[in-house]
Amino acid sequence: MTIRFGPAGLGGVKQAISNLERYHKLGFKACEVAFGRGVYIKNNSDAKRIGKAAKKLGIRLSIHAPYWVNLNSHDKEVTKKSKERILRSCEIGTYLGAYRVVFHPGYYNKISREETYENIKREILDIKKTIKEKKYTPKLAPETTGKINVFGSVDEIKKLVDETGCEFCIDFAHILAREKDYKFKEVFEKFKEHDKIHVHFSGITYSEKGEISHKKTSEEELKKLISNLPKNKEINVINESPDSVEDSILSLKIYRR
Repeated sequence: MTIRFGPAGLGGVKQAISNLERYHKLGFKACEVAFGRGVYIKNNSDAKRIGKAAKKLGIRLSIHAPYWVNLNSHDKEVTKKSKERILRSCEIGTYLGAYRVVFHPGYYNKISREETYENIKREILDIKKTIKEKKYTPKLAPETTGKINVFGSVDEIKKLVDETGCEFCIDFAHILAREKDYKFKEVFEKFKEHDKIHVHFSGITYSEKGEISHKKTSEEELKKLISNLPKNKEINVINESPDSVEDSILSLKIYRR
């Protein structure tokens, strides 16, 4: 079993390499580049430089694509822009050497769940076609989402994986907010045929409608996650709390015990 822990967030282009060096000293072997508010690494040369440093330090990079993604919009222009944001993340991710591009697939938008699924599936297949044509290297990883009115239940993500050949991101904080239970064993059983698993984790506040906000991760919650991680898998655990570095340090301490 190989488990890599690390934070969500690399900092700006100028601080990226020094942050990677700090993460390495802390024992992190993973980091997710947060493009949630836009792909801020603009130059391929910068991406190559950062990616080379990450590889040298043994830190596996992933990317969180911009939040403004909806592959099930009534507005074709919104869908087009959404695909462009994902593809731009894949392009920069290629130069970074990132292995996954995580994204929130979309909203139900008063469309049936079945039709929503088919629309999102169609767009992911189209994105994958462009990825192949452009020879981008990161794998698409749609994420389980935390609000009940947003596409992204465990079963919906699993079906996308089975029918499009994409990868996936399991966000257990989102699952807790959506299902009121982490469902560790059930979720890992659904993805048991996969040897590489990308996980998001943090504390979270939620209501009956699901996710409200991320919060610091408690030691008790981290112990639950770590004790339920499957054996003989390669697992990336990215912490998304407001203090993701400190929470990743705590994760490592618990794991090493």
